[in-house]
Amino acid sequence: MARLPNEVIERIKQEVSLVRLIQSQGHSLKKHGKDLILSCPFHDDKTPSLVISPNTNLWHCMGACQKGGSVIDWVMLTQGVSFRHAAELLQNDLGLVANTSTKPVKKSTNKKLTSPLAADKDDQVVLNEVIDYYHETLKQSPEALAYLDSRGLNHPELINTFKLGYANRTLGYRLPEKNRKAGAEIRSKLQTMGILRASGHEHFSGSLVVPVFVGHDEGYQVSEVYGRKILGNRLRKGTPQHLYLPGAHQGVWNHEGLQGAEEVILCEALIDAMTFWVNGIKNVTASYGTSGFTNDHLAAFKEYKIKRVLIAYDRDDAGENAAQSLAAKLNEAGIEAYRILFPKGMDANDYALKMKPAHKALELVIRKAVWLGKGKAPEITIQSKVENIEPESDQLLAIPTPEMVNIKQDHPVSEPDLPLAAQRIPKAVELIEAEVTEHEINITLGDRAYRVRGL
Repeated sequence: MARLPNEVIERIKQEVSLVRLIQSQGHSLKKHGKDLILSCPFHDDKTPSLVISPNTNLWHCMGACQKGGSVIDWVMLTQGVSFRHAAELLQNDLGLVANTSTKPVKKSTNKKLTSPLAADKDDQVVLNEVIDYYHETLKQSPEALAYLDSRGLNHPELINTFKLGYANRTLGYRLPEKNRKAGAEIRSKLQTMGILRASGHEHFSGSLVVPVFVGHDEGYQVSEVYGRKILGNRLRKGTPQHLYLPGAHQGVWNHEGLQGAEEVILCEALIDAMTFWVNGIKNVTASYGTSGFTNDHLAAFKEYKIKRVLIAYDRDDAGENAAQSLAAKLNEAGIEAYRILFPKGMDANDYALKMKPAHKALELVIRKAVWLGKGKAPEITIQSKVENIEPESDQLLAIPTPEMVNIKQDHPVSEPDLPLAAQRIPKAVELIEAEVTEHEINITLGDRAYRVRGL
């Protein structure tokens, strides 16, 4: 969340009456010339030594503690909150508008912004509460929603089903100060879990947050958290774009999508997996990067009796090498492996954003996945079911497929002479309209007509 503008802070300091604020908390003030005095609440003060100056709207203790400041400083000390939190409280409290009257007033109904976390709960409950807080933050954040828009992922069903969140640096403002017992306890717990760093900053600050839940019938239990920085070029050079909780990766994203499916699409990243999901292809999950296929993934595939895995890793050297290695591992476990081929240098999200309608484009590369095994490919039809797709145009840009460039199903993907599964479409033809039927694509360019068959 952006910091409060200086003009807002100055307005709070000037327009929220310190006298009325202190009276609203039940303190009794006495006249002392042009000023007011009371016993200082911040140290053992037997003789009133805290002076309030209505003309300047400032306070200062002339006794042992020597504390002082503005209305914001008063709230920070009396409520045990951060500067930002104190400013929010004062900004939202309309009952404390400037009034230099010393007449006692009714106690303010202003209450401290409640902490979203419970320090006395176990780690899993606290982690769940963090995810809930980030989830609500995302739904109110234009910045985060704009990022999801840019990736084609701003779908309420996706956001709510997987509790997507946004860490916008406000979690710390909602916690008791670290010099308070409750504040120290909850911050220590969050540091142990990896939500806060030793510096006190949020680990996932500035990131889209994607939780991974344990199992499919064990309730709301978070086993892993992925963070993707959304600020792009505004980040310091060298800042990691992808973050996880400390320790080994645990859990498998989208267990529900594996149930009852013979095949599963395995992406390299959660952004790519969510791209398939929002386009109606629900039998999808993701590893934690090219080297992040875990024993949990393999165990889940065996549990759900998955027969084949369609590896949808990025179409780059790292993705190609990882796909070959993973295919061998899957084959050893008795699971058939296939490779979904995107245009060179692209991933699933890039591809879906450039090809319209995205769900038909993704369906096509799924059907044309290349078998990664020895000998002749099995006689099966690969076709993931597409669900819950909103009506779109039937126009589909021409998509070169493995079949069109004569890629053989038993040809290893890593071979240097492997032709591209697809090429980037030149800008000059990106908006070509095509007529798509079940078995062919018809394209008209000027006075020429092209027909692609055998789909």
